[in-house]
Amino acid sequence: MRELNSMAITEAVARLCVQANIHLSRDVKEAIAAARRAEDWPVAQTILDRIIENYSIGGDTPICQDTGMACVFVEVGQEVHISGGLAEAVNEGVRRGYGEGYLRKSVVRDPIDRVNTGDNTPAMLYTELVPGDQVKITVAPKGFGSENMSRIAMLKPSDGLEGVRAFILETVRLAGPNPCPPIVVGVGIGGTFDKCALLSKRALLRELGQPSPIPFYAGLERELLEEINSLGIGPQGFGGKTTALAVHIETLPTHIAGLPCAVNLNCHVARHASEVL
Repeated sequence: MRELNSMAITEAVARLCVQANIHLSRDVKEAIAAARRAEDWPVAQTILDRIIENYSIGGDTPICQDTGMACVFVEVGQEVHISGGLAEAVNEGVRRGYGEGYLRKSVVRDPIDRVNTGDNTPAMLYTELVPGDQVKITVAPKGFGSENMSRIAMLKPSDGLEGVRAFILETVRLAGPNPCPPIVVGVGIGGTFDKCALLSKRALLRELGQPSPIPFYAGLERELLEEINSLGIGPQGFGGKTTALAVHIETLPTHIAGLPCAVNLNCHVARHASEVL
């Protein structure tokens, strides 16, 4: 059994909070550059040029003024013992990262009284027990311009594939310019109400444009991306063929009486960073 001090988790989370909020990942840069090459609407071209210019000169400033709610995914190996509390270690990492990185504090202690916690805690923590003796931590800061546009539907089995397709397209259409397109569309299908929503959020952690390992869903991702980009919303909602950079679908088995479908939208920066301890 490997022993891992919780302090190492705190330090990693602090680093990842800053990294994810400041440095745009390679896959996102490549996707935006590819979208610019394919775009033929002058206004959309100009907006994509500005996005590229901004991340080229951004330096050590945050990618966006909304530095998000810290969504932290932790995969814990079964052969690891963490000395100290995991949740406490993660929250201390968020507290340090957002403080030392001068990142905006966006969390309120209660959804009704709206008093800011002052340090961007608590994190939204998702844990999974996996084989091995390592711990993988992924920090995905989630801004609410895109989060607010996300939806879930408890479809009927009779709605079938066309019902799923229609719900995804309707969600993007209703979102319009609000999630700062070009967007990344995370889709969860199956499971239960709560598990389906989590699937859609996990889908956003996949490397941008990496297809589903299931051929049927890889094909559906391509079809949906084409349909979404034909909506004409375009970069920042000013028209064009680049409404989305990618569609990622994750699935789970579900009940015979259900067809849950969740769509979690992300803005074009698709922030996330990972580290293995």
